[in-house]
Amino acid sequence: MNTNTPFLLALLFILAMQTSCTTTYYSGAKNDHFDGTRFHNQGKIVHKSRWDLLRWYWTRERGPWPEFSPLAATDTPPARVQGDALRLSYVGHVSVLLQTRGLNILLDPHWSDRASPFTWAGPRRAHPPGIAFADLPPIDLVLISHNHYDHLDVATVEQLWQRDRPRILVPLGNDAILEKAIPGIEVETRDWGGQITVAPEVVVHFEPMHHWSARSLWDRNRALWAAFVIDTPGGPVYFVGDSGYGDGDTFRAVARKHGPLRLAILPIGDYDPRWFMQEAHMNPAEAVQAWEHLGRPPTLPVHFGMFQLADTAYDQSLRDLEVALRAASAPADSFRPLAPGGVWEVEGLAERAQD
Repeated sequence: MNTNTPFLLALLFILAMQTSCTTTYYSGAKNDHFDGTRFHNQGKIVHKSRWDLLRWYWTRERGPWPEFSPLAATDTPPARVQGDALRLSYVGHVSVLLQTRGLNILLDPHWSDRASPFTWAGPRRAHPPGIAFADLPPIDLVLISHNHYDHLDVATVEQLWQRDRPRILVPLGNDAILEKAIPGIEVETRDWGGQITVAPEVVVHFEPMHHWSARSLWDRNRALWAAFVIDTPGGPVYFVGDSGYGDGDTFRAVARKHGPLRLAILPIGDYDPRWFMQEAHMNPAEAVQAWEHLGRPPTLPVHFGMFQLADTAYDQSLRDLEVALRAASAPADSFRPLAPGGVWEVEGLAERAQD
């Protein structure tokens, strides 16, 4: 038996008591991914139950992870990046700062020490954020893909709201979580297929991703999850915070609707054991398949090397990514891993065409 099992069972019990069975974040008309109460993937159900969760916790075999360690360097971004230039700074896990067209955009911002409902327990950082919070420029826009604790970090969102009053865009139902936790916050929501114009010539599109949602054992799939396409004159940026591969249809659809892409941000980590994680988390081989469907855009891999959320070893994701790229006869630089604090000046579509 896993030596952490008694603690984990206690944690599950506390989570179960945290939210009642009647939690409702959203009510609206039924459609092909909402049954009037819960959301689901189009034509595909994530079947894992809370008993499967208990089984995983009871039998899990974690790959090795290091103790917390500082970073060799962190980034201090400029106040603004004008024009069509795109500066990307990797904060860590899935958190990314994008700067273009005078906008500062944060994706799934997470500066807390743990990805957990508690400050004293749960997955803890292996490294600090790649940008110190005090070094963040004024944030104009925050995009949050779904409500899992490693993506929707209420404490960080509250800090951003109190400091900068950014526009905050979330899929349906996630506004209720933030509004309950942060008095006076303003949050904008859309369903899959929706869009919001955030600046002249900059539009954010909400697109499907193959996932699920929960903040406790009793609010499963009460809030929607989504990927984003940020459409700019320099080319579209596709951000997938967390997703299973499914049958690849979500990636093919984005390529048809929004391609060619200037940049894709794809998760590659936390995928073991496959019997439990496959429906929700792509492994690197599946991420390379998704990249193929998307038209082979320059890609930043994320969702690895910061929080130990599965049994995948600390360095396994990048090693498996190298194998997957070789198997696909893909150039080694097709995916560009960054350490937290790393920076990437991403070419626009017009610049790439001239290379």
